[in-house]
Amino acid sequence: MSTLKIAQEPMYLRGVEEDPKPSVYRDLIENAKSSGGDYWQIWHLLAFDPEAAHHLVALSHTLMHKPGPLSAGLRELIAAYTSSLNNCEFCMKAHVAVASQLLGDESLVWSVIDDLETSALAEKEKALLRFVQKVTLSPSSITAVDTQLLNQAGWDDASIFYTISACALFNFYNRWISASGVHPVSDEAFKRLGSRMAVAGYAR
Repeated sequence: MSTLKIAQEPMYLRGVEEDPKPSVYRDLIENAKSSGGDYWQIWHLLAFDPEAAHHLVALSHTLMHKPGPLSAGLRELIAAYTSSLNNCEFCMKAHVAVASQLLGDESLVWSVIDDLETSALAEKEKALLRFVQKVTLSPSSITAVDTQLLNQAGWDDASIFYTISACALFNFYNRWISASGVHPVSDEAFKRLGSRMAVAGYAR
């Protein structure tokens, strides 16, 4: 049984929260309400427009979980770090949990969130996350020099493509979540999410 009941503050978009369309996400909402299990307000965003949710989840799963030049663990670390830069507590804690499962080192993940430069992350990965910081906070300042420096650090263009894609995806999610009023859940619920997503990814 979850330690969290349905006790979060209402979302900012009450009309969305009160109008879930028929979908797997509405089923999850109803099951959580009836069982007292983990309840996630993000389900309401996905249930409000199931067609859009289908495409968003498919894109997220492809970019973040399928095999690629970056490990799924590193992509999830990018998601968590991007979310920390945007002060999105919900996304940060969710993807810290997933990254911790995939990388097998929760203390390392939190050290990156707390202070990238003093963390024990390898210098090659630090260079990538410095680029993520620039993509998030000052994208218009990026030039060819930035990607050339990453090439020199050992990252090929395919790796940079997926870095940009993961960062851009979570800049979307951070704004979607924060502006809609999706509230964090319990730390225990985030850990359960991390265990599930490390195996299953984003698909439902």
